[in-house]
Amino acid sequence: AAPIRLTEGFTKAGEGYLSPDGRRLCFQAVPAEYPFYQIYIQAFDPASPRPTAPHRISAGRGRTTCSWFSPDGSQLLFASSHLDPNLAATEEAAIAQAEEDARTGRRRRYQWDFDPHMDIFSASLSETGVASLRRLTDTPGYDAECSFSPDGRRVLFVSDRDGDPDIYVMDADGGNVRQLTDANGYDGGPFFSPDGEWIAYRTDRLEKDLLQIHVMKADGSADTAITAGQGVRWAPFWHPKKPWLIWTGADHSNPDQRPNYDLWIARYTSDGDGFTVGPPLRITDHVGADVLPAFSPDGALLIWTASRDGDGGRHPTSQLYAATLDLDAIETALTAAEAAAKEKRHEP
Repeated sequence: AAPIRLTEGFTKAGEGYLSPDGRRLCFQAVPAEYPFYQIYIQAFDPASPRPTAPHRISAGRGRTTCSWFSPDGSQLLFASSHLDPNLAATEEAAIAQAEEDARTGRRRRYQWDFDPHMDIFSASLSETGVASLRRLTDTPGYDAECSFSPDGRRVLFVSDRDGDPDIYVMDADGGNVRQLTDANGYDGGPFFSPDGEWIAYRTDRLEKDLLQIHVMKADGSADTAITAGQGVRWAPFWHPKKPWLIWTGADHSNPDQRPNYDLWIARYTSDGDGFTVGPPLRITDHVGADVLPAFSPDGALLIWTASRDGDGGRHPTSQLYAATLDLDAIETALTAAEAAAKEKRHEP
C-alpha cells in the first residue's frame, strides 16, 4: 500500500513507535516555535492511519528523544535535557545557529548531539497527558536511547558515563544498573527481541561513523556482527511475530555518490548462543531518506521516518509514515533470496 503521512504541523518529526494496543503513537518532533525535539503522543487507528492531534508529553524545553511505551501502555520512557542548568544558553545558541543557516541558505549535515545533560525519565500516562514524571538516571553524562524489555521489568539504555557510548540495562525503577558492552566507539539504539533473549543494536566500533548491526544475548554475551562492509546500517528493529529483523542501510563505498538510505529486512535464525541472518531484502526505494523503521504490535504495519515531502520536493522534511505490509510477498521474496544465495555458494 502507498505510504500514509502521520505527522503534520512540525518542522520535522520522526522515530515513532506504537503502543502495545496499537492505538497510540509516540514520537519526537520539532515544533515550529522551538529548536529542539519534544516528545508527543497522538491517537492512532490501525484501520485508517492519518494525522491526529498530538499531545506533548515532555517538559517543553531541552533536547528530548527515544520515547517507548511500557508493555502495559501505562508508562512512556524518553530521554530529556530539560534539567540542564545552562539550558537558556543552549537554546539561544541553537536559535542563533538556525537563524544564521536560514540567512545563508546553509544545510548542515546531520549530526547527533550527545547532550551531557540528557537523562532518562518515565512518564506515567493519564487520559489527559502526564500524571507524573520520574527521573531514572542522574549520572553525569549522556543517558538516552532507552526501551523496555518485553516483560517491562528492565530498561535498556545508552550512556557515555565510562568515556564513550555503551549499552546498559537497569531495572524499571532505575536501580541495579549493569553495563553490557565495553568496546571503543559508539554502541547504541538497543532493543530486546520479542522473547527477551537477544538485543539488537548499532555500533561503529570498527570504523567511526560507519554503523553496523550487531546482536548479543540479553546478558551481553554472544556478540555477533550481522552486517559489514562500506556502508551505514543502523536502527535495527524486530518483527513481533516473524523471525525478521529490519534496519536502515545505505552504501557509502563511492565518495562521489550521495548515499541513499532505505529499509532492508532479513530472516534470522537463533539457536542457543548462535545467531545468523539470511540475505537482506530491500523494501523501500525512494530518492528521499527512509529510516528508523518500526513494526506495529501485530506486525501488519510498518511505521518509519521518511524525507518525502517539502518545498516542491527540493527541501524534504522528515515526517512519520505508515504502510500496510504484504507479509506473504515479503516471505516469498526472502525465501527466493535465500535460495539464490545458497545456489551461488555452490557455484564452481
